[in-house]
Amino acid sequence: MNFLAPVWEVKIRPKKHIFYSYTRHINGFAAILEDEEAAQIAKHPTVVSVFLNRGRKLHTTRSWDFMGLEDNGVIPSGSIWKKARFGENTIIGNLDTGVWPESKSFNDEGFGPIPSKWKGVCQNGADSSFRCNRKLIGARYFNKGYGSVVGTLNSTFHSPRDHEGHGSHTLSTAAGNFVPDASVFGYGNGTAKGGSPHARVAAYKVCFPPVSGNECFDADILAAFDMAIQDGVDVLSVSLGGDAVPFFNDSVAIGSFHAVKHGIVVVCSAGNSGPDDATVSNVAAWQITVGASTMDRQFPSYAIMGNKMRFQGESLSAKALPRNKFFPIISSLDAKAANADAKDAQLCKAGSLDPKKANGKILVCLRGDNARVDKGQEAALAGAVGMVLANNELSGNEIIADPHVFPATHITYTDGLAVYRYLNSTKSPMAYITHPSTQLDTKPAPFMAAFSSKGPNIITPEILKPDITAPGVSIIAAYTESQGPTNQDFDTRRVQYNCVSGTSMSCPHVAGIVGLLKTVHPDWSPAAIRSAIMTTARTRDNAVKPMTNASHTKATPFSYGAGHVQPNRAVDPGLVYDLTTSNYLDLMCALGYTKSQIEKFSETPYSCPSKNISLVDFNYPSITVPNLNGSISVARTVRNVGSPGTYEVRVFRPAGILVEVQPKRLKFKKSGEEKRFKVSFKAKKGRGGGNYVFGQLVWSDGKHYVRSPIVVKTI
Repeated sequence: MNFLAPVWEVKIRPKKHIFYSYTRHINGFAAILEDEEAAQIAKHPTVVSVFLNRGRKLHTTRSWDFMGLEDNGVIPSGSIWKKARFGENTIIGNLDTGVWPESKSFNDEGFGPIPSKWKGVCQNGADSSFRCNRKLIGARYFNKGYGSVVGTLNSTFHSPRDHEGHGSHTLSTAAGNFVPDASVFGYGNGTAKGGSPHARVAAYKVCFPPVSGNECFDADILAAFDMAIQDGVDVLSVSLGGDAVPFFNDSVAIGSFHAVKHGIVVVCSAGNSGPDDATVSNVAAWQITVGASTMDRQFPSYAIMGNKMRFQGESLSAKALPRNKFFPIISSLDAKAANADAKDAQLCKAGSLDPKKANGKILVCLRGDNARVDKGQEAALAGAVGMVLANNELSGNEIIADPHVFPATHITYTDGLAVYRYLNSTKSPMAYITHPSTQLDTKPAPFMAAFSSKGPNIITPEILKPDITAPGVSIIAAYTESQGPTNQDFDTRRVQYNCVSGTSMSCPHVAGIVGLLKTVHPDWSPAAIRSAIMTTARTRDNAVKPMTNASHTKATPFSYGAGHVQPNRAVDPGLVYDLTTSNYLDLMCALGYTKSQIEKFSETPYSCPSKNISLVDFNYPSITVPNLNGSISVARTVRNVGSPGTYEVRVFRPAGILVEVQPKRLKFKKSGEEKRFKVSFKAKKGRGGGNYVFGQLVWSDGKHYVRSPIVVKTI
């Protein structure tokens, strides 16, 4: 606290107080202040800067709008991972809603002593029933920032226990132990395991029930980062975020920088604001930012019309209609309550449906605004026997399996239009909804989720974000038993495993893979690990066609970054693009940040390079030129992390752009050797500006294929 003494020479009323002092690895404090007091402190010569305790959101599709089973095609297999004992030497931390410690996914059977490097604790607070073990080796909660907004907190807030389900789901996805016969109401049954099933895990609870739409506050997030670094984690999984802001005002960017400075890999979710462009969050160059895509597993439930038309949807409804019994089907708009708004009725919002019109019928509800499971609940309360949930145009062909409280199925936009046409074509439309089943090896997969946030990166357009995509749709993982699977008050069911969607779910997939890579390659930097993951990703689906988005149109790097993650290839990437802490500080210099803003990251004064720094030369595994005017040359350096060999380059040029690489061949005589190359871009004559175009650059020695996405926009 001594470093704060000069600050408190400024007179502040006694009722105001500091509730966090960041004194371990992040230099600062959090306090309750009036506006004028904050302004006074900001002027003090020892204070770098002041920013608000902003709220942030968890990155699930909170409208309920993997720990993977073995069939998901992403969790790695093979001798290399068994040799690494599936991440045994790794400690994975999770900033989230905490953990449900009784889950079988956190069972410590077969685990040895806790690693000596671990400095953390099991902070159970007011919850004497909360216990850690040799698998779940630490847990903490940080609620003072949240409390400064909502007021006095009762005892239930003073515990790292997960009462919401999100934290248990994400942590078990990253590193849950092997659990046979895991399922959701019998669907998706199989052996569950996290990405690094033998890794130790630690939970850092920073998110609580929403207030004004926010669940996680900056003051708590920074406190958790500060402590996680001190505790000794190797990987941090962060499935939360907000709008992209300059890094010096971004608590996740600040906290993750200090973590990376200590060799910790930080994996973040890209956000759920898609499919609009320029919506991606967590865009700092030192983070691994993850989008969400599907996998080759579905839970089909068919809506069968009276005219024998069949529409494949998805559902995890535990209840089923009588087999092959047809019921009247109507648009929810035709069940509108007398005083209700027509749009509300179409969306099946609370109080919008007339029980006299809905009773005994299947309702067709439109997706949007309110929670998908809430629509089903409203239909059920109105006496409906089932629901067909039809996508709006924005959601396209992305359908999600939800644990609805009554028979329901979720269908695509195109199929929804066909259902509405059927309703309008006959006086007595009838329908039936089949019981869901589990289907594997579905095609095409993966494709991008409509909700997954997209680039370009609005803070540093020269750096492509997201970096990578991973499974984030209908993911099965551990859950809390404090709430039902829909997280709604009306749901009295309890499950040990639940199916949830969002970039919150894709983020820990990558965190688990990072845990394995850290075990196999303990000497690799966070940047080298990110490079290995990015340059070995795939951009084609299991039908060997380019990945698409939810509307079945070709996706771009703004959706998937470098592509869909392939862990078995990431372990042996051949070449890596590496970066250091100084490189990141130089990046901030190039962005024009002031000395005081940079000191939020460097802690001590940092001298920017005397020469101008070109952001396009930043040694990132992707190459982005957002303002090509005529021609430009960019530089990159690669390091050999494999055996000696010669790599030759192949370029897939963006449309209308001439590309030349020098040299065209890189010969490496030993592991660890570095080589530099340049890539020249020139717009073809008559090429109009304003649109981004995409290509690829691949270095290959015949065994390795080191692929970098190319993104160019001419002006």
